Parts: sequence; structure tokens; C-alpha cells
Amino acid sequence: MAIPKLLLSLVALGNVLAHDNGLAITPQMGWNTWNHFGCDISDATILNAAKALIANNLTQFGYNYVLMDDCWHAPARDSATGAPVADPQKFPNGIKALSDEIHNLGLKFGIYSSAGVYTCGGKFGSLGFEEIDAKTYAEWGVDYLKYDNCFNEGLAGTPKISHDRYANMSRALNATGRPILYSMCNWGEDGPWNFAPTIANSWRISGDIVDMFDRFDERCPCTSVLDCKLAGFHCAMARIIDFAAPVGQKAHSGAWNDLDMLEVGNGGMTFDEYVTHFSFWSILKSPLILGNDVTNMSNETLTIITNKALIDINQDAGVGPANRMWKRTIPDGGDLQLWAGSLSNNRFVIALLNTSPKQQTTDVDFTDVFVDQGKAYQQQPYQLSDLWQKDSTGNWGKSVGTVQGSIRNVRIGAHQTKVWLAVPAPSSKRALGEL
Repeated sequence: MAIPKLLLSLVALGNVLAHDNGLAITPQMGWNTWNHFGCDISDATILNAAKALIANNLTQFGYNYVLMDDCWHAPARDSATGAPVADPQKFPNGIKALSDEIHNLGLKFGIYSSAGVYTCGGKFGSLGFEEIDAKTYAEWGVDYLKYDNCFNEGLAGTPKISHDRYANMSRALNATGRPILYSMCNWGEDGPWNFAPTIANSWRISGDIVDMFDRFDERCPCTSVLDCKLAGFHCAMARIIDFAAPVGQKAHSGAWNDLDMLEVGNGGMTFDEYVTHFSFWSILKSPLILGNDVTNMSNETLTIITNKALIDINQDAGVGPANRMWKRTIPDGGDLQLWAGSLSNNRFVIALLNTSPKQQTTDVDFTDVFVDQGKAYQQQPYQLSDLWQKDSTGNWGKSVGTVQGSIRNVRIGAHQTKVWLAVPAPSSKRALGEL
């Protein structure tokens, strides 16, 4: 990614702005250790995953960050300087050597810490050590920081308190002069979508995801992300989609709502459920961070995470997330949801989600899809492509013809999602006064 001249000047002055650092112009993509490996990591875990990204051609789709999550730490910081130190058993050559190897593969390297006295895994956190930690990360060649929220000493409860705690690391990263993507992970506490865009490139909107479709869990007690008092964890995937609905308006280039890491391939959901998972993370412009074992993937997993048509929507520059146009309760449980969003070059994405346990049939009315665009858009014909079908050349996005007014009698299975690309069709009609 080219770095603007103004940014280069700021780098030279040691003043890179975390919210305007030339990074995350589109949502970041990559892989993270946590969802599959947890604390069981080493330099081999990370290097093998990096090589697998390349071997499986995932880098060609944009997956270029290799992110080392919690538990890389030694038992204590350097006693003389206070600098962070890596576990010598897991990383015998140190983090700088690992970072160099990742860079030599043409990839980018990320690290993890917490804005607390300890990380969520009980290792030393960065609260009060922001400057020395940021300086050390820059010296190690770190390109990305995921910054968690455990053991925060009660420094939360209002947006201002949370902002100030996270802004300390933002300023410390800025001062290094190295552009480091800043990924806040405060679980949606205190409404980060209202303040994080000024200090970070992305922010988590909810408690941690669990590899389940829609199971309610008391450990993720909130039914709405707005004014949620306990973000918790074990948040089912469909619950996080609900959480994302009202806050999409806060995301923009360089600053994204993070719906948490992808669970595709970890085994807790069906193929259709993982299709829904990947579809919505894509159209809601969440970072696409793989969380599975990329060294051992099924063809089904590869099929889902390499849907270029959906990735292209996620990476479509200058446009925001799709919006939910309606949500209709199904008597047998669950609901039907219609989502739509604008894309570049006068294109549109339409998605229909069925969270119910039974197949449903419905019409997708263009008066709902194009409510923001007005009557002319609602009435004109569109060329539709189904983004989960392949065309005759093997590319995602099979044409399903020209449609006007509505997509009628759409049959959608339990927990399925259908996603269409809509492009205005050429009209044979001439407008009044047209030659």
C-alpha cells in the first residue's frame, strides 16, 4: 500500500497518527493464533501458519497479517529496563528473529497485549508500560497490535475513561514513527464506536465469539450492544450480527467495527452456517482474520474463505458496511433479515439471512432494498449475480438474470444466507428529452 507524502513527513517527525496512518484503508485481513491454538503457541506455530498462507494461495486474496496472540510472554519483564521479553522456550531466537522471518516471506507480523496489568492469559500487560512496549514492538518490526481489555484496574465505565486508557497506547505507537495497525479489543465496552475512530484502526464491538451459530449463553448476556453493561464472552455468531446492525454507521476507511476473528473451519458450525459467518463479516466490513488451523484445512473451508466476490465487497474502498433493512420474526423461532449496501461504481450488495430452523420463502422487494436511494432506484431493472454460485469460468458470482421490482419466491434454507450483487441494467426506454 502506498503511503501518502504527508504520512511520510509525519513518520520522519515521529508522529504517525493511529487513526490516519495509511493503514486499514480497507479492513485488515490475515490469521491469528488464538481461536484454534489458544496459549499453545511457539515460533513454529506462527511460521508454519505463515507458510501455509502462502502455500494455499491465501495471500493472493489479501490475507497478509500473521498475528501472534496471547501467551508469547516470558514470566516477567526485563528487570533492568522494564521492556517486554518473550518466553525463551517458545521463542528461543526472540521475537525480532520471528518478525524478520515473517517479513522475509512477504507477510506482515502482529503482536498482542492488554490495556491492563495482566493479559487475559495471565501474562504481563501493558498498563503503565505503554511507551516501553510500543518502542520495543517497533524495534521488533511489529506491524500490528491487538490490544485487549483484561485486568484493567476498573479503568472503564465511561467512554472518556476507556478512551484515555486506550489513547495512551495510541500515542505511544505514534511516537515510535513506525506505522503499526492499532486494533482495539475492549469488547464494545463503553461504546468504542463513538471514540475509537480517533485513536485506532479497528475496535471490537462485542465479547469474544464462540464457534456456534445462535446458542444463547449467559456469559454473553446482552441482547443489544447499545448500553451493554457486561460484554462477556461465548457470543454466538448470529448474536454478533445483531450487535453489528446499529453501529455500522460509525465505520469508515481506516476505522472499522471488528466483529472478532473468524471461526470458519474450527468445526462448531455447518457449511451453511459458516457461509453465513463469512458473508456477514464480509459485507459488514469487519476485519477478515482467520482463526482456524491454516496448515490443515478441508476443501469446504478453503471454498468459503476464498470467495473472491465476497472478499471484494469487504475490500471495496470508500464504502461502508451494509445496513439491515428489516428483521421479521418467524413463528417457529428465529427470523428473516434483509441487508443491503452501496458499493463503488453504482453497484449494490443484497443479503437475505434465515436464522430460523426451517426453510423459508419470501420476496425481496426493491422498495426495501433501495429505500435510501429513492424511487428511481426502486423501479429500475438490475442484473443480479448470486455470489455463492460460480459462473461458467469458475468465478464466484453467477448471473441469475435481470430483475425488476423484487426478487420473487426466494427459498432459503435454515441458517442460510443468500448474497447478490445488483448492477443497474441498461434500459431500452428513453428518458423525456433524450435524443
